[in-house]
Amino acid sequence: MLEVQYLGHSALFISDGSTRVVVDPFLTGNPKAALAAEQVEADLIVLTHAHGDHYGDSVTISRRTGAPIVSNYEIVAYAERQGAKGVGMNLGGTYRFAGGWLKWVPAWHSSSFPDGTYGGLAQGCVLELAGKRLYIAGDTALFSDMALLSSYSIDLAVLPIGDHFTMGPEDALKALELVRAKQVLPVHYNTFPPIAQDGVAFVHRAGLLGVGGAALAPGERLTLS
Repeated sequence: MLEVQYLGHSALFISDGSTRVVVDPFLTGNPKAALAAEQVEADLIVLTHAHGDHYGDSVTISRRTGAPIVSNYEIVAYAERQGAKGVGMNLGGTYRFAGGWLKWVPAWHSSSFPDGTYGGLAQGCVLELAGKRLYIAGDTALFSDMALLSSYSIDLAVLPIGDHFTMGPEDALKALELVRAKQVLPVHYNTFPPIAQDGVAFVHRAGLLGVGGAALAPGERLTLS
């Protein structure tokens, strides 16, 4: 059994009861955050790109818990200079950890730190834990190579729907058709006015395509069994 908790914006807490994975922990300064950074425990921190609304509290969580930040080489090098632990990688690489693995896949988006430092290429990942596979798209536009991910038999696609900075609901529905995931969790919406969207309506439309899922409020959980 795998539990996915939505922490707000694009932040996730994923656990099989043993291994705890935190994704894009933007909590401090996030008006929708379900937890404070000091409440988060982690064995692994996964970062899709360097923008502040994803990089967030990753360094402070890593320093406190000892969890490594797994991301691209540029992000990890930057984080290590701030005292974090890290595993620097690049697109196509696979990282294996207790109970699972993740593989980095492309995302179409920019990536730089709030101070302007180049943050490498934005990326998504396929993550397997407890025998379940998640496609965590990160911030991205729609692109046709998402169809290649259908070979992974994705149990849950975590897709941005906010529009403006990423794909919106219409393109996210097209992404679902390409990925062929069993369920969907919309993220990266309603945090700030430019990305206001109706997550419930999106999930309803996904259901018409035969895809289950939920529009979680920050703090709510989805269980994959």
